[in-house]
Amino acid sequence: MDTTIRKVLVPRFGDESVLQVIEAKIASPQAGEVQVEVLHSVVAGSDVNMRRGTYPLQKKPPLTPGYSMVGKVLENGAGCTKFAPGTIVGCLTKYGAQAERMNVPEKFVLPVPEGVDLRQATALILDWTTAYGMLEHSAKVTRGQRIFVHGLSGAVGMALLHLAQLRGAEVFGTASASKHAELSASAAVVFDYKQKEWIREMRRLGGVDSVFDPLGYQSFDESYSILRKGGILVGYGQNLPALTNVPRTSPVPMVLKLFARNLVFWSGKRTTFFGLNRGSKHFASDLALLFRWLAEGRIRVPIKAVFALADIQEAHRTYARGSGVGSIVLDVSSH
Repeated sequence: MDTTIRKVLVPRFGDESVLQVIEAKIASPQAGEVQVEVLHSVVAGSDVNMRRGTYPLQKKPPLTPGYSMVGKVLENGAGCTKFAPGTIVGCLTKYGAQAERMNVPEKFVLPVPEGVDLRQATALILDWTTAYGMLEHSAKVTRGQRIFVHGLSGAVGMALLHLAQLRGAEVFGTASASKHAELSASAAVVFDYKQKEWIREMRRLGGVDSVFDPLGYQSFDESYSILRKGGILVGYGQNLPALTNVPRTSPVPMVLKLFARNLVFWSGKRTTFFGLNRGSKHFASDLALLFRWLAEGRIRVPIKAVFALADIQEAHRTYARGSGVGSIVLDVSSH
């Protein structure tokens, strides 16, 4: 039976004004799916770039964004028995989570521990799992190492900061000057992103073991230059166009430039690109671990702004302004 819901719609590519909240029908879940009442979603760089039509290999409009969600199971499709109705669950969705209900494959759904802050849990699914994956699987950061993070005040940047510190690493990075005091209070060594002092200082200190760079093509040379021998540059995100409102170029030259550095094998430095994939062998276990840490109080996920579904345009404007520290969460359900 179809149910009427509200959802965000990108009817065509454009600025924030193209975003709409419409009524639509959702069918019962098919075999292998569960239907979830979405409580919270996120507004991330990926959502902004999808609205602008600049996200790699994305759907064409009309589309409903929403890269992750936490919600309550309402109904199980045929063959689904893992989650009883009423169970609070989380899922990396990529599309569709900015809607009051959605049908998702049961195999990608994980239970959310009782008692956790559900907004924090929602932001953790995309941003913190990305950060953990890069630290654990790409860079293999260990105690005593030195890392450098571009965009420390962003959602993934903050996750990298706190998760690296849990590992005993020393964290350096860039952010706008207005955010330096808060980041310094978190024991990060922070530089103004508009200046290049960080390059000189990191070289003076002997380089870093890993750099995490979401900015893209132009910054890779500078990031590579501060690596010590044996270090690794991890590219990800490519969200600079979403923050600066400039066109995103094809990702192919960026990826080629990044991996071409590996041809200079005698440097002892490495490069890689990280993309989050809910079907990877690590994703479910990484997310389950982070949920457990959130429940135990080992981590806290900073939320810089919360918006209702009806205020989706302002949520995108807030992302573009780059103000505050942490993630933007959307309260989706009206219940």
